[in-house]
Amino acid sequence: MRRAPTILHLDMDAFYAAAEQAAKPSLRGKPVVVGGIGPRGVVATASYEARVFGVRSAMPTAQARRLCPNAAYLSPRFTLYRQVSDTVMELLRALSPLVEPLSLDEAFVDLEAGGVPAETAAVRAVGEQLRRDIKAATGLTGSVGLAGAKMLAKIASEAAKPDGLVVIEPGTERELLGPMPVRTLPGVGPATAETLRRAGIHTVAETAEAGEAELVRLLGKAHGTGLYAMALGQDDRPVVAERDAKSVSVEDTFEVDLTDRTRVRNEVLRLADRCVGRLRAAGRSGRTVVIKVRNYDFSTLTRSETLRGPTDDPAVVREAAVRLLETVDTTGGVRLLGVGVTGLAGFTQEDLFAQLATEREAEEQAAGGAAEPAEEAAGEPEAGVELPRRWHPGLDVVHEEFGAGWVQGSGLGRVTVRFETPWSAPGRVRTFTVDDPALRPGEPLPLLGGPDQSSAPAIRPKSVSPAGEAESEAGEEISRR
Repeated sequence: MRRAPTILHLDMDAFYAAAEQAAKPSLRGKPVVVGGIGPRGVVATASYEARVFGVRSAMPTAQARRLCPNAAYLSPRFTLYRQVSDTVMELLRALSPLVEPLSLDEAFVDLEAGGVPAETAAVRAVGEQLRRDIKAATGLTGSVGLAGAKMLAKIASEAAKPDGLVVIEPGTERELLGPMPVRTLPGVGPATAETLRRAGIHTVAETAEAGEAELVRLLGKAHGTGLYAMALGQDDRPVVAERDAKSVSVEDTFEVDLTDRTRVRNEVLRLADRCVGRLRAAGRSGRTVVIKVRNYDFSTLTRSETLRGPTDDPAVVREAAVRLLETVDTTGGVRLLGVGVTGLAGFTQEDLFAQLATEREAEEQAAGGAAEPAEEAAGEPEAGVELPRRWHPGLDVVHEEFGAGWVQGSGLGRVTVRFETPWSAPGRVRTFTVDDPALRPGEPLPLLGGPDQSSAPAIRPKSVSPAGEAESEAGEEISRR
C-alpha cells in the first residue's frame, strides 16, 4: 500500500451514450440508450437521463424499452468511440509511462511513475487538470479517483460520478469501506454475495470482522484470503502498462432461434473467419479453439479442442469449430453462437494436413468452376450489384442534397433521417425509401471543431474519397454479447 494517493483511475461518464449526445444535438439532455436494438439486444450504456427511469448496462433492451419507452435507442458506433478513446488514452500516457487500459473508457495510471510528487495536493492538481484536458479535447466528461491502491482508486472514481474527483487518503480506507455493501469489493458477484448473505455478512466491515478463517471456510482458500485482504483495504496489485490478451473471440445473438442444422453450421464458419481476422489483426496465433452455444432455454455449453500447435489458419479454426459443433445437440434451437481461440502465441506452427486440405479444396473449386460456370454465376451476385442496405438507428448517413445526418428509424421500406452535425442546431427530419440512390452510409464526424476540423474522419463518404482509395464498408456489423 502506498503512503500517497498516486494511483489514478479514470472512468468516462456514460461513455457511449454521452458520445452520441455530443454527436446529435437533438438528443442532448434526453434519455439515450446504446446497445443491441433487437428483441434480444442488451444495453451497453444508458445516459444519466435514462438511468433515472431504472435503465442500466447489461439490462435486456426489451426491459429498458418498457422502463423508458421515450428514449432514443441507438446501435453502437465503435469507430467513433475508438477515436475518442485514443484521444483520452494519449492524454493519460502524457502523465505516466504506466497506463493500464481496462476498456475504451476506463484506465489506471501510476502517477508516481510519471514523476508526480507523492503528495495529495500534487496528485489532486493533476487529476483536475486531466478532467479539464479531456473536456477540451473531446467535449465529454470523465470521473477521476485517486488512492494508494487500484481497488480504492476505482471505488473513488465511482463515488465521483458524474464529472467529479474523489481522493481517498491512505489510512482512511477501512473507515470509508466499512459501511459499503460487500458487492463493492472486486470479485464479489451475485453468487459470492448470496453465500455471504446467508452467513449474515452484508457490508465490508462485517466481511473484515468475520475473519480470514471464516471467509476461507465459506469461499475457499484463494477467494477467501483475497477477499479478506480487500475488506481491510489492502491491494498491492501494480499498474501494468501492457496486459497480454488471453483469448480472441466473437459471438452473435440471433433474433430468432436457429433450428436448421445447416444454418447453424454456416454461422459457426462465419464466426470462425471473423475470429481469425481479429487474431491476425493482433499479430497472434492460438492453440485451442472454443465454441459457445446458448440454447433456447438460456442453457450455455462450451466445447474446446487443443491443436498440435498455435495457428492462425482459417481452415484449421473452421474445421475444429465444426468438429466441436458436431458434439452439441442444437435441435431445440440456438439463440447465441460464439467461436474463440485461446492459448495465444506470437508465432504459428503450420498444420500440414490443414494446408493440404485447403489446397485440395481450392483445386476442387477451380475444377468445378471450369466445368459448371453457369451454376456458379447463378449463386453469386453480379459484380457491381449492391446488397440491400441495413439502416441501423443512430448510424451515420450522407444525402446528396441534404448532407450529413443519422438514421432515426427504419421500417416498411422507408428510412427516417435527422440531418444535423455535432456543431449544428437540432436538425430537421426527412423520410426516404430504403433504396434511395441519393442516400448512402456516412462517416462519424468529429465531436469538436466544426466542419473545418483538420483531423480526417475514419471513414470518408464516396463523394470525397481520393481516387484509387478503396471504399469502406457500409456500416459495421454489430454483435452484442
